[in-house]
This record gives sequence, C-alpha cells and structure tokens, in this order.
Amino acid sequence: MGVEQASAALVGLAVGDAFGAQILLPGDHPDVQARRLPSAPWNWTDDTEMACSVFTVLKRHGVIDQDALARSFATHFDPDRGYGPGAEWRLNQIRAGQPWQAVNVTNGRGSWGNGAAMRVAPLGAWFHGNLPQALRQAELSAVITHAHFEGVAGAVAVAAAAALRAASPGLAGPDLLNQVIPLVPPGRVRDGLTMAVKIADAREAADTLGTGREIAAHDTVPLALWIAARHANYVDALWTVAQLAEDVDTVGAIVGGVLAAGGTPVPADWLAACEPLPSWLG
Repeated sequence: MGVEQASAALVGLAVGDAFGAQILLPGDHPDVQARRLPSAPWNWTDDTEMACSVFTVLKRHGVIDQDALARSFATHFDPDRGYGPGAEWRLNQIRAGQPWQAVNVTNGRGSWGNGAAMRVAPLGAWFHGNLPQALRQAELSAVITHAHFEGVAGAVAVAAAAALRAASPGLAGPDLLNQVIPLVPPGRVRDGLTMAVKIADAREAADTLGTGREIAAHDTVPLALWIAARHANYVDALWTVAQLAEDVDTVGAIVGGVLAAGGTPVPADWLAACEPLPSWLG
C-alpha cells in the first residue's frame, strides 16, 4: 500500500478543489488570465469531504469496506459543502438508516455524475503497487453513490491515472493516457480519453472533451486527465483548469490529486491558503 502517495494525493486533491471553488469568474476573465490568486482562506467542497472518507476507510480496513464508506459519507455529510441534489438525497437516506444499496439507483439508472471520480485519486495512489486492485477498489468505492457504468468508469479512469503516476512519476502526456485507456470500460469516458490522446491545444481540449458543465463523468474526466497528463507543474495545471473548466473545483480536485500522487509538489503558499483537512481524518 502507498500511504505516503495517498496522503500526498489527498492534499493535492484538497488544494485543487479549494482553489477551484474560489474561481467564480469565467476563464477568460482578466483575474484568471493574469493568474491573480483568490483571497485566502480557500474552503474545500464535497470533493474533499468525500475523499477524506475514502482515505479514512483505507487506513482502517486496507481496502474499501463499502458499508463503512457509506456510513462515513453519511456521517460527515455537510450540505454546505456544495453537494448536488441527488447526492444530498442519497446521503440523507443513508444517514436515516437506509442501506446504501437501496438508495443508489433512481428510476432504474444510477448516477453518471463526476462525484465518484472526484474523490478517488488517493485510492489509486494507495494501490499503485497493484493496478488490478486499484481498478477493483475504485469500482467498489464508486457504486455506493454512482451505479451507472459511466460514473464507475470515470472513477476507474482517475484511479488508474493516479496509480500509474504514483508508480512511475515521470509518466505523462499521451503515454499516460494510452496506459489508462485500456483499463477503462468501453463507453463515453473511454471515448473521451481516446480523443484526448490526439489533442495538443488547450482550447481544443475543452471544446472537444467537455468542461464539466454537465457535471457528468464523461464531460469531466477526459479534460481533467488531459490537463494532468499535459502539465508537469501543479500551478500551471490548476490555472489551466481555471481557464478551461466550468466545474472548476471538481476538475481541479482530479487534476491536483493525480499530479500529487506522482510527487508533483503543491506550492507552500497554496497549501497555506487552503482550509485544513477535517479533524476527524486523524
């Protein structure tokens, strides 16, 4: 297990999430283009809150215990953190005593949102020495809230990228994406990643892959992994997120988590600006 890499990924995820949550202006706004940092403190969102539960369950159990993870999600659920309405309903049902299996499907179709992907980079880093286990545990972590296969595929893709980066920190660019693609189940997430390999221009990446506007895995993960693959520097990557993404905090969380899993340092001033991780993390 890679406790150190997972811890780094969690911090990188939280800072990327918290930074993204402060970007309330369009990506072509002068403050974004000039890279003017938002005023501190930067508060993180549901992305980080749920990632902390994933990390805590891994520390306690060594693998994803789905019942324990569902309980942690529900126990630590703070509606002021920006959860979507579907997630709020599910977590309130679990908190009220409903089994997670009974509430994670709506009208026969589970969520294909980006919520399972946004929280999973530390898990990929944790299992970087066992890639099949990383993929399986990502799936187990996803289906608690995201039963749709695209929602699961998004989590698998991000976990794979984090695991590969943690195992080989120099892996980047099309080489990283080409290693992720065969690990992702066929569907729209995988199709987006396949297109991402061929794109070199940032604006083309956003126009082609999606920006997170739909809050869907297939509209979020391909762009996030394109940015993570194309940038060696944390600051450059996160400002690219601010310029391109519409779901800025979630794309930032994914990018920050994947980069930090591979040892990319988070600048000290960004760390200082970010809200501390919750005390219950331990």
